[in-house]
Amino acid sequence: MKTVNVSGLKNNPSEALRMAHEDIVLVMNRNEPDAVMVGLKASKIIGMPGVRKALTTALFKDGNLSLARSAKLADMPLASFIAHVSRLGIPIIDQTADEVEDDLDTLDRWLNQA
Repeated sequence: MKTVNVSGLKNNPSEALRMAHEDIVLVMNRNEPDAVMVGLKASKIIGMPGVRKALTTALFKDGNLSLARSAKLADMPLASFIAHVSRLGIPIIDQTADEVEDDLDTLDRWLNQA
């Protein structure tokens, strides 16, 4: 295990990331353990069953990844990822009822012009 101080992490975060690719990195804050960095590929965690899908689902749910990027990272077809998050009760779109109503009105006007 390697260690890095928070101040060192602030000054050179890429060094800590490089270290995490080789081994677990313990981040110290004023001589107290504060966090752990783990290289997902090096530790082979990312290849464990369900890990990739779970990480991607959490990132999508928190709004950190788009739907398409999430499906790609999860190594799933888009339709399968949509079904997966839907089963978990995670909304695919983030709109208010008024926004959805406005979109539907716009769609109706557009379709009626054709």
